[in-house]
Amino acid sequence: MIGDVGRLVNVESPSRDLDALRTSAHILSELLVDRLGSAPTVIEGSNGPHVHWTGGGRPRVLIVGHHDTVFPLGALAARPFTVANGKATGPGVFDMKGGIVQAIHGVAALADRSGVEILISADEEIGSGSSRDLIVERAQECGAVLVLEPSADGGALKTARKGTGTYELFVRGRAAHAGLEPEKGINALIEASHQVLRIAEFGDASIGTTVTPTVSTVGTADNVVPAEARVLVDCRVEKISEFDRVDALFRALQPVLPGASLEIQGGFNRPPMPSSASAWLYPLAEEVVRDLGLPPVAGVAVGGGSDGNFTAAAGVATLDGLGAVGGGAHADHEWIDVDVMPTRALLIAGLVERLQAR
Repeated sequence: MIGDVGRLVNVESPSRDLDALRTSAHILSELLVDRLGSAPTVIEGSNGPHVHWTGGGRPRVLIVGHHDTVFPLGALAARPFTVANGKATGPGVFDMKGGIVQAIHGVAALADRSGVEILISADEEIGSGSSRDLIVERAQECGAVLVLEPSADGGALKTARKGTGTYELFVRGRAAHAGLEPEKGINALIEASHQVLRIAEFGDASIGTTVTPTVSTVGTADNVVPAEARVLVDCRVEKISEFDRVDALFRALQPVLPGASLEIQGGFNRPPMPSSASAWLYPLAEEVVRDLGLPPVAGVAVGGGSDGNFTAAAGVATLDGLGAVGGGAHADHEWIDVDVMPTRALLIAGLVERLQAR
């Protein structure tokens, strides 16, 4: 299993890099053939190739993952795949190449693989624009979804997720010399500051809604009144009704400075995954762990989004966080616990067996 993780990590696969993603899909396909004995279908998408394997028979369970990562080309040279002291490190090892390997080995452990589908997309990290419809279609056919996103702390499964979105605020003012005639300018930085303070009040912690300005780009030189500014805002909600409330607040923003103008782009792209989506799958996981004689597995609600949000919104039972145990997702210190990889593979195998028999 460790060797297979190395095969995947050693092929960089940053989102939007189509050549790198095609190479990654090829290596992943070879791995599926080696471990499961049959070739997947590679489905070209506008954001890269998606890899779909099926064990044949009536669809019963869809295992969902992604082979794109957030790390740019060159990250592997700086942080090569390494195994030491029970930990494996390298770009994408936790999110989510370790989880993909665990799932493949879990399915490989089954005597009967009928009804099992594995779908590994190429664009989850950038919103699943070219894979969402395919994922939902296969989920609805299968009737149950297991998502290979990394576990929560301590190996906990993810039983609910917030809906997610990103807004972009564009502020347009007018440039002027900051020393000679600043009064002739319209300062986009000042206008953006007014708007950021407004936007920061859109959240409602009492119902789990967070609205967080995260990135700002403004200005060209220290002696120029800035004419343009751009602000990115991260939004997370537990209740889908919050989509409309938050969106209406963004659309209602008005400039404070005379002559300034605002433009809002973006919005919500992943609906919430409610706890009801995992209502009967999580107890099934508890049953598997109990039968294996392992410590109980926890189930937690988390703020991040995944493709499980889409399948849950489509009305399909979904359990998330079945990937690797470790930490540091999207960070340079990303790592997985190699000692528990076989156990997680057996958890996948046990869940699939029960779903095949339902």
